Amino acid sequence: MKRTILAGLAATALAAPAMAETETMQATGTVAEVMDRLEAAVTEAGATVFARVDHGAGAEQAGMTLADSQLLIFGNPQLGTPVMQEDPLAGLYLPLKILAYDDGSGQVFVAYEEPEETFDDLAVDDDLEAIEKMENALEKFAKAAAGE
Repeated sequence: MKRTILAGLAATALAAPAMAETETMQATGTVAEVMDRLEAAVTEAGATVFARVDHGAGAEQAGMTLADSQLLIFGNPQLGTPVMQEDPLAGLYLPLKILAYDDGSGQVFVAYEEPEETFDDLAVDDDLEAIEKMENALEKFAKAAAGE
């Protein structure tokens, strides 16, 4: 019986998707100011902003409270298409996203997932040039948003 339970747990763990590493950096200003800087950097780089999701406002509309938190969803077909050509399931993780959030004590942070690790469980070559460009862009955008 113990073997069956252990085997089941091991199979479940192996079947679960890997968690991508999250890069986080401290930011200056409010969440709105950080997101404005992020949106400007993304637009100036020629990427498309698809949505700016205000999680705090959503919580408020539901009669709940949440520290300020906004997510910017953006992309560039020049980078996303080659990844999706390798594995269409990459579309579950694209377009790219960066989160700006207040940690509840008034400190604002910027966070994003490392693309190489995000696509680890897919048939996407880790050395694909587009992934390296995504990683560089995310770091650049996050630094701009953080006020560095």
